[in-house]
Amino acid sequence: MHLTVDGYTAEVDNLKEPEFIRRFLRDFPASIGMTRISEPLVLTWDAPKREDWGVTGVVIIAESHISVHTFPERNLLYLDVFSCKPFDSEMALRRLTEYFRLFKAIPHRIERGLEFFNESHARDAAAAGRRVPRPA
Repeated sequence: MHLTVDGYTAEVDNLKEPEFIRRFLRDFPASIGMTRISEPLVLTWDAPKREDWGVTGVVIIAESHISVHTFPERNLLYLDVFSCKPFDSEMALRRLTEYFRLFKAIPHRIERGLEFFNESHARDAAAAGRRVPRPA
């Protein structure tokens, strides 16, 4: 599952704060049942055009990654939660909305890797001598 969210907040000051983004990336994975396996990497980018500056962060989780890109001048953030394991995207969206105090959230849910684990593919891979990981 890949959840992407375009979010708009009135709490613009939070979008400017690297520590706020770092706390989110440190705490959010556990709140949605994911396992954080790295410390968050958070950077501020001073773009040539003032409206494009922002804070970007990513954290690696055992299941894949979570990233956030903020655009304070636009009251906008983009969030990605990508997991190779199923997760409750509605709960994740609620937690994101609460944490960032979003007044508008536009979610997109993409199911990925669906064809990889079908039985036909597994048989073909086995016949070719390739190891095929199976979902838990």
